[in-house]
Amino acid sequence: MTRQVICRKYQTEMEGLDFAPFPGAKGQEYFDTVSKQAWQEWLKHQTTLINEKRLNVFEPDAKKFLEEQREKFFSNDASVEHAEGWKPE
Repeated sequence: MTRQVICRKYQTEMEGLDFAPFPGAKGQEYFDTVSKQAWQEWLKHQTTLINEKRLNVFEPDAKKFLEEQREKFFSNDASVEHAEGWKPE
């Protein structure tokens, strides 16, 4: 049986992640509160941001930007950045 979580993005019970996406408290928080579907959507969105903004993920400012965007994404914050020309589905 798959592990279920109340996804903070979709506010419903959904299949949870198989493991914490990274070590530490924040990784555990996402493991406990983010669905597998929402995490996959975030990874796709993150890739778009990295490519569009030509981010070097090894730079502290880029890491901070992505962390802020990740929080906004999972909180359904309207100020989350999107690719140029993006239109909601």
